[in-house]
Amino acid sequence: MSANGQSEPRKGSLGDIPPPTLGEKIIEGKTKAVYNIVDSPGLVFIKSKDKITAQDGAKSHDLAGKAAISTSTATKIFNILSKSGVKNHFVRQHDDTSFIARKCDMIPIEWVTRRVATGSFLKRNEGVKEGFRFNPPKLEFFYKDDANHDPQWSREQILENKLVCGGVTIGEHEVDILSRTTICVFEILEKAWASVDCALVDMKIEFGVDMETGEVILSDIIDSDSWRLWNHNDSRLKLSKQVYRDAQNVTGEVLQQVKLNFQWVADKADLLFEQPPGRVVVFMGSPSDKDHCVKIRDCCSALGVPCHLRVSSAHKGTEETLGILAQYEGDGIPTVFIAVAGRSNGLGPVLSGNASWPVINCPPISADWGAEDVWSSLRLPSGLGCSTVIYPEAAALQAAQILGLHNHIIWARLRAKALNTWIGLKVADKHIQEA
Repeated sequence: MSANGQSEPRKGSLGDIPPPTLGEKIIEGKTKAVYNIVDSPGLVFIKSKDKITAQDGAKSHDLAGKAAISTSTATKIFNILSKSGVKNHFVRQHDDTSFIARKCDMIPIEWVTRRVATGSFLKRNEGVKEGFRFNPPKLEFFYKDDANHDPQWSREQILENKLVCGGVTIGEHEVDILSRTTICVFEILEKAWASVDCALVDMKIEFGVDMETGEVILSDIIDSDSWRLWNHNDSRLKLSKQVYRDAQNVTGEVLQQVKLNFQWVADKADLLFEQPPGRVVVFMGSPSDKDHCVKIRDCCSALGVPCHLRVSSAHKGTEETLGILAQYEGDGIPTVFIAVAGRSNGLGPVLSGNASWPVINCPPISADWGAEDVWSSLRLPSGLGCSTVIYPEAAALQAAQILGLHNHIIWARLRAKALNTWIGLKVADKHIQEA
């Protein structure tokens, strides 16, 4: 940060963005400080520190370079969540040690998700052995109060305390939404880290109320202080600050090990953006079905699924249809085929009978003969396994779910889409009750 209180512009692609004019410091914690931005009242400037802490701040040491590592990790994680569709406060990275975010009034609760029993959970639950696996993930709440060592709260305690943040009372609807969002965030990041052979064991996150919109969104920082990661799912290969927590005497060697762990995680986070190969190929029996197929492609695109459109009639050009099929199967990219053919649908069954990959029928049902035509997609010859749906969105969703079995990015978009649909219903229920 420069002498006038402004941050230095980030080198490279962000260097053209003018540095914000910082206003008063809103809050300063153990590992970061948050500032108002004078010309953007709805945004804040979050500056990380070269500090590492444990035991509610009772243990604290300088760790050169930690601020840059923390910012690098946090911005990558927020970008992954944003692309998945999870609402959060992140706007953009500013420089190596700071980023700009939505201004939120923070809810003083840590929302903790656990997949594996370890750490403090074992101390609080005598008799549970390390490694016990929670299915579904275990959700816990901790009230942020360093003086009392962040006591664990129950759902009922949160409700009875009627916390008010940003003009919003944290009631039953809010706790339900934040609890479900917490699990979703954990599962998305769990899948992402699994793609690079790392196990996300547990993590903590925080939420705040957007001061402009009144919306409750994911906030704060998510970095290596927020979770436990085990490389190769091996509890001996801890990629966290556990060695610092456990150390009776914090030496330079201990601090260096923590820094190496944190840097490894920040570097590895780049690989979380790599989408495994996969695609949808839509066969249309006639160019007159194009509009129906474009709707499928648009729905696929919204889920991050590459989609190709082809025209080929199984009845009028069987050899050509099988030739196109062979081209796609021959290049080895996991593919879901969607057959769009009305009247007498031979396209889906022919594809299914000659392909090892899944085929979905999505006939363009017309008003005149639709009820009769659909039976050509539903009544298949024996030995064929193509499914049938009649809405373009349904075809795209089913294809994405198939590809999401081995594609963490598509899976994350599906997971976030389901969450946002559920939240929409929950919010509508609250509004109608208040009305």
